[in-house]
Amino acid sequence: MNTSNATAGELWTKSEAASFMRRTSSGLDKLCARDPNFPKPMKDGNDRRSRVYFVRAEVEAYLAEKLANREGAAA
Repeated sequence: MNTSNATAGELWTKSEAASFMRRTSSGLDKLCARDPNFPKPMKDGNDRRSRVYFVRAEVEAYLAEKLANREGAAA
């Protein structure tokens, strides 16, 4: 996906992405570290404390793929 055209409405903060995935913020960190297929976050700056964003469409596509794989495995 081309993230360079993402608008502010298409970006989720880390807490919004975690809420969508039904995880805590630290749970989302663990998922990012454990699953290389999970979308990479974007930082808003170079500072260590800069806010982190996720592209909404990428997170939704990731979850849809996981659900499709689960349904395919059950069949």
